[in-house]
Amino acid sequence: MFMMSCGNGPARAVLMLFLLLLLHAAEEITRAELTVTEIQHQNGSTWNPESLPQLSLSTFRFSPTQGSCSACVRVRFRMKAAAFTGTLTITYLELSTSTRRIISIKKVKNHTLQWRSQIPSMRGRTKIKRLHLHNIGHQILWELVYDCFPADAGRHVHVSLSSKPHREDRYIVQDICPDSDPVPEFDLSVDELARSLTVTIATGDHIHQPARSPDVHTRLCYRQTDSECSNLSRLITIGTNQASSVTLKFPYLLRCVCVQVYYTHLDARRTTVCPFVNSSLAEGRDVWRSSSVTLYGELGSSLAWSSLCPAAYLKPSASLCWQHQRNTSHCTPILNSTLENIVEKKDLKYNVSAVDKHPQMCVQFSFRSSFDVHCPFLPGMSKWEAYVGPGSQSLRVYLTSNIPASFAAQLCVWKEKGCVSRGAIYLVNMGEGTRETQLNLPLSFLTDGLCVQVWRSDPPQYGRRLLCPDYSHRRWGLYAVAALTLLVTVAMLGRLIHYVTKNGVTGWLFIQRPVLLVCSSEQSAHVSPVCALASILQGELCAEVRMALWAQISNGVGPGAVERSGAGVAELGPVPWLYGQWEAVREAGGRVLIIWSPEAKESYRSWREERDGKKTGGSKGEEMRQGKMGGEDMEGLEKTREKLEQAGMKKGVGWKEEGRSGEVELEPSSVTGPVFRAALSCLQGALQGTGKSQGFALVYFQDLCHSRDIPKDLRGVPRYCLPRDFGGLIRELGGTARGRNNVIGSWHCWPRLLSKTLSLWLARRLTHKMSCHGRAHRERRVQN
Repeated sequence: MFMMSCGNGPARAVLMLFLLLLLHAAEEITRAELTVTEIQHQNGSTWNPESLPQLSLSTFRFSPTQGSCSACVRVRFRMKAAAFTGTLTITYLELSTSTRRIISIKKVKNHTLQWRSQIPSMRGRTKIKRLHLHNIGHQILWELVYDCFPADAGRHVHVSLSSKPHREDRYIVQDICPDSDPVPEFDLSVDELARSLTVTIATGDHIHQPARSPDVHTRLCYRQTDSECSNLSRLITIGTNQASSVTLKFPYLLRCVCVQVYYTHLDARRTTVCPFVNSSLAEGRDVWRSSSVTLYGELGSSLAWSSLCPAAYLKPSASLCWQHQRNTSHCTPILNSTLENIVEKKDLKYNVSAVDKHPQMCVQFSFRSSFDVHCPFLPGMSKWEAYVGPGSQSLRVYLTSNIPASFAAQLCVWKEKGCVSRGAIYLVNMGEGTRETQLNLPLSFLTDGLCVQVWRSDPPQYGRRLLCPDYSHRRWGLYAVAALTLLVTVAMLGRLIHYVTKNGVTGWLFIQRPVLLVCSSEQSAHVSPVCALASILQGELCAEVRMALWAQISNGVGPGAVERSGAGVAELGPVPWLYGQWEAVREAGGRVLIIWSPEAKESYRSWREERDGKKTGGSKGEEMRQGKMGGEDMEGLEKTREKLEQAGMKKGVGWKEEGRSGEVELEPSSVTGPVFRAALSCLQGALQGTGKSQGFALVYFQDLCHSRDIPKDLRGVPRYCLPRDFGGLIRELGGTARGRNNVIGSWHCWPRLLSKTLSLWLARRLTHKMSCHGRAHRERRVQN
């Protein structure tokens, strides 16, 4: 046990740390032995690593022969591992007899120390007990324990170390062989709610054991082992001549909280009582408030649960759970996800190297009827992401991964105790070069709390993500009434606004000539704003809009009802259809709008290479423009159409129309490429014939494309960036009611100002429709 003593010179006080206080124990030593163990300093420790090196002395039982009993002095020394210079000397001096013994310690290998003395029995080799896992940045210490120097009880000894700085201590050897050391008699009262203990020392004639001192020490401590109790409160001395009781308070109600009572003389025998071992209150939130969870190791491969009490007292179970929303206490347990633990000293260690390290993947620690949730994983630690969206009679899982892997998904029904699996498991493999993919889970049943559990199956990961659509956990009754009320209100207000604005726009702006829209990409990010533009031109400006996506359904059945050129793409084929539409629009004085995209640049380059390679000497667009197509040409076009149909170009596309605004939603189609290339041929023919675009214009959408994506060969064609240049595009399409403007415009400029205002309003409408198409694309598909 650490004490402070004074020599014959000036008094010196040696600061001893509470963690190194050693209680005497009935331990028998049969031969001298040296042990070296690596330990690590952790945040929250009760000792200060800056006070290293540290020296402590204690008395132990020494048995040179079986059944004998003698005292010996144990030396315990702590130092930084990096501070060991290769040699260390322990000098032991018994002051009354001037007996001196020296132990020399030397490193012979990386993990082995050799120690020797002039006494043959005091020499040997020892291997350093190294840590397998430790926190990066924490200090690694060595704890050297030497058992032990023989001594007589009551003798004064002096022990010194050749360390830097130098360490030494004086110590009185206690008499541990006889069992006659008296202990105080006391009563203990407990107030669990107030977290306090009252110690009352018994006095009177019934005390038969004479004490060496009239005063008594008492303190609170956390019991670690049968012989060690780490300090909790400061040491309090009870003077039996003045007061016989004292009240001790403690911060946490734990099973390892104990009280020690002993006399004040040196190395007095201590009585340790732990009143909360069987207390039910010691199993509540104080267990979690006094514990900590640390993620450490390379890439967060290990998890440690630490508490003031050793793991043997508590040993909670740990399992994975999924936290639907960050910073909330609710965490849905993941079935069959218990983590195996390893007890190291007083901590529990968990190997989480194969656990899915998503920020919402948490660990739930359970002890008796209470639990505690920790979410140790940070954003960026996971190598893959997933989210779920609605599909046609299905739920669609979108996956992105930075590494090649296989993924699995399965429907489940959310319950209070977890998500219960339903239906088959669907697998998808993402190989080299694949960063995005998706899984389609058919909905064979509908129920409340329907979710999708997703996990990585190869390389396997522990834990499943629970992805639920927004409607999974809502109170449908209340929300339905509120939504219906809001819908009726908005519909009535929208109808009124639409009626006023529609009449105003139609009265001032009107496009009489047809417009042919040509898509250049099949990506939904491109098709959606194109449909929004077509909806504005047709619904708000009453333009005759022609588009291959609409014309795929012929005979005026679908959105192609606005198509007035007879047969559709399915009957003619993409290329003949485009040439026919171009001729019809050109004769009516309309415009052809080629909607440019980042993909169009590469398509244009391929088309140029193919056209230059063939060296036909003219373009089909020029031949069609001049109207000189003979029978052989028509026969060639018919063969081209048949080839395109055999290659899968004749493909019906699902469509739907919402409301009366003409807003149409279409899926990407395989006819886009042939139609776009044919439009380029027509444009090239027009440029080669007269050097002017002749009814062609290029359109690209802001934030989706840039003007630098348009090749230099087409810089002479008018271009418009939507929605910024929407007013100029309307003027290009002839969207001004010239007759009305000519009559009224001679009086004042109000009509022109109103036309510009309406153009700005239409540009905002286009922006809104583009955002709606992009943001609510999947929601509208499910609702319809």
